[in-house]
Amino acid sequence: MVSVNEAVIGRLVKMGNVFEILVDPVLAFDLRQGKEVSIESMLATPEIFKDAKKGERVSREELEKVFHTLDIYKIAEQIVKEGQIQITTEQRNEMIENKRKEVANIIARQAIDPKTNLPHPLQRILNAMKEAHVMIDPFKPAKEQVSGVVEKIRSVIPISLERKEIAIKVPIEYAGKASSEMRRIAKLKKEEWTADSWIALIEVPAGIQSEIYSKLNEITSGNVQIKILKNVL
Repeated sequence: MVSVNEAVIGRLVKMGNVFEILVDPVLAFDLRQGKEVSIESMLATPEIFKDAKKGERVSREELEKVFHTLDIYKIAEQIVKEGQIQITTEQRNEMIENKRKEVANIIARQAIDPKTNLPHPLQRILNAMKEAHVMIDPFKPAKEQVSGVVEKIRSVIPISLERKEIAIKVPIEYAGKASSEMRRIAKLKKEEWTADSWIALIEVPAGIQSEIYSKLNEITSGNVQIKILKNVL
């Protein structure tokens, strides 16, 4: 549970009434982005206020009338998801920087330099984002910002979002581990088990193509057949 001093105000106006709660800003924004969050841990205190700064609480009758429940945790969840979170400039800047790095990491894994067919280093992407004056929304999921950011930094560095379709063939003695690992890091489109091998068709972001090769070679001690079939745009 976050302390009252470290909490920020979550605010929802509903049916002409104001409802406020004191929340952990990080957990509140995690909840807004669809992550699983303990509402109890998110709240500084399990109370609903008319004015959190003055400590004025909402009556039970008013909560029942507007939310049709007296469950504080359900009400708090609705306030966070549908209302606004008041944060300081410092908190906002920190959230933007964290989201910027998250977006850049996704791009580093999913995009390549079309001139070399190799992924761009993370720092190069971050530098390009700065040079292109990319604006990051701290409240929007990173994945939803990737395509827009790539379009922006394309004026600075050659970059392309691509996916590769790759066929692999692994000897049966390595098949179990290889199959498990590919399911974890790639999209498995087809597979075939034979008496002596595991054959699969996978789809991966172009940026992690070399990671796929390294992982399969590590698992099989180099005893693997790999063939790129096509680019998936």
